[in-house]
Amino acid sequence: MAKKNPISILEDSFLSLKKYLETNTNQNEAVFTASFINDLHKETVSILEVCNELNQDDAFIQKINSYVSNSSGLLYKAEHFFLSDIIELFDKVPGTKNEKAQFVLAYYYDALRNKHFADSNSAGELNQLIFTNEFKNHLLKIKEENKIASKNEQAYKYLLPVILSETKNKKTEEIVLKYQNFIRFAFDKKFENNDAFDNFLGLKKIKKEDKKTADLPEKDTLEKVLEELHSLIGLKEVKQDVAELINLLEIQKKRSKQGLKNVEITLHTVFLGPPGTGKTSVARLLSRIFKHLGFLSKGQMFETDREGLVAGYVGQTAAKVNSAVEASLGGVLFIDEAYALTQNLTGNDYGTEAVNTLIKRMEDHRDDLAVVVAGYTEPMQIFIESNPGLRSRFNRFFHFKHFTPEELFQIFESFCKKSDFIVSEEAKEKLTDTFELLCSEKDESFGNARVVRNLFEKCVQNQANRIVKLKKLNQKILKTFSEEDIPEPKETQKNVKFNGADENA
Repeated sequence: MAKKNPISILEDSFLSLKKYLETNTNQNEAVFTASFINDLHKETVSILEVCNELNQDDAFIQKINSYVSNSSGLLYKAEHFFLSDIIELFDKVPGTKNEKAQFVLAYYYDALRNKHFADSNSAGELNQLIFTNEFKNHLLKIKEENKIASKNEQAYKYLLPVILSETKNKKTEEIVLKYQNFIRFAFDKKFENNDAFDNFLGLKKIKKEDKKTADLPEKDTLEKVLEELHSLIGLKEVKQDVAELINLLEIQKKRSKQGLKNVEITLHTVFLGPPGTGKTSVARLLSRIFKHLGFLSKGQMFETDREGLVAGYVGQTAAKVNSAVEASLGGVLFIDEAYALTQNLTGNDYGTEAVNTLIKRMEDHRDDLAVVVAGYTEPMQIFIESNPGLRSRFNRFFHFKHFTPEELFQIFESFCKKSDFIVSEEAKEKLTDTFELLCSEKDESFGNARVVRNLFEKCVQNQANRIVKLKKLNQKILKTFSEEDIPEPKETQKNVKFNGADENA
């Protein structure tokens, strides 16, 4: 751990500088009270205690410093990042930066950097000080000299909570609360809960992406994976494609053991087909298969889309792609609706930058990364042909077809089984009519299993409305769907068309 701070400390702890106060200073209305200063004292002491604990974690300090530009060779400490982040918060909050907000930022600076706490008995003088030009110039100097620059400019605005969240540090929520308190003290702005503040900080997306990483089950084996694959409803051609790929990889391994040369095999794959046909589920299984066959080291899957890879300006786009790739190393990076990357949805060319960055990283990590891109058949074919790098790296295509009426019914029954429901004979006939009608008039955007899930949830609601007023309920009544619980086939069809139009709007 470095002994010196890489950020220079301002010469004066200006909250105590009475030299700026002249005898002719106008008496302004008090902006804050002695009690308010005492509250700031308690809060900043608590922050320093948390920062001191974080500073004892050498691995954490090394990791967070790896994200920033620092020519001095000295390590920033937790309080440096906290101060840099609250300066960013100070600048972000809309509205005039009034004297109270300026005082709070100055107080935090003195507490975190100088370990100096303004005397609440000097509240009157401090209320005069904040109106002086010297105070305002000093505040500008604080902001200029205490911002920490990220290596990828603006990739992360608030490094401390981001890295704490990524490392699953137990201090994450406590630090986030301290950030909320700064906003409350400075701007009287409160947040309903941590989720609302996470969204304000831009952490919500990061946490959402964290949950999209699917790890291997405990005591996983290739036999278990294949059993799960074959238990999936439908997907006959896809199952055959997977079986043939496994055969190829197995023979490649045996040839290598015999010292024979092998043709280069890419694990990168294109999934073509409509939504709700099991593409995500098959991608998760593939990641585990590749791991068990020894072609990937970990076997996890990271799921993302255009929003997770493309930013509003060039620098951050590359950073987002690199972050997704890093989370996927040793496993599968699954990009849903990948064609959106080159559809120029925002009028900018950032999607192209995402593709170019992805291609480079695929080459850099070709021995321990599999990229699976998925989406509608025609736009995905256009997407692959749009870039020579994509054409050369994706030469394996799995075709996912719409489910048949019989398969849709089997999916409905699987939802029932998982939730302890059964279907009466009359209800089965109505469901059969429904699925036949839906399949007869489906288009490319038909949601397949997603439609079935929505229908199942509607049936659960209808059943609850029907039986809630019954005086006597037994297990059979509670678990049975009757004919009247199933919506009319044309009603379901109408809802499917409405939802489809809404999604494509």
